[in-house]
Amino acid sequence: QVQLVESGGGLVQAGGSLRLSCAASGRTFSSYAMGWFRQAPGKEREFVAAINWSGGNTYYADSVKGRFAISRDNAKNTVYLQMNNLKPEDTAVYYCNAVSTYYSGSYYYNSRLYESGSWGQGTQVTVSS
Repeated sequence: QVQLVESGGGLVQAGGSLRLSCAASGRTFSSYAMGWFRQAPGKEREFVAAINWSGGNTYYADSVKGRFAISRDNAKNTVYLQMNNLKPEDTAVYYCNAVSTYYSGSYYYNSRLYESGSWGQGTQVTVSS
């Protein structure tokens, strides 16, 4: 399975921006759909965004649509999450997930493909008001 390492988290004021990165090991990164999830204290892990193997298809949770953007660079084995106009309710540990599939980002999420995927260790994002 692919190994994932997230980075880029930190403390930011409301309205600010952060860009998270998720670096993957292995030579088959371009065959993986990738997703970002987050978990706030005392809450269940929730979906944030997904991207298909080529980067041509993306899918977002309603709570982040228009503020966050997922992208990938297959040459660098990395997926990104650009987060703009951050809100205190975005505070959470952010995790990336990888599933070997050529399906779309929406299918990856709605069919719960992520449940059988690989997870990173997470990176903390804290948004102060």
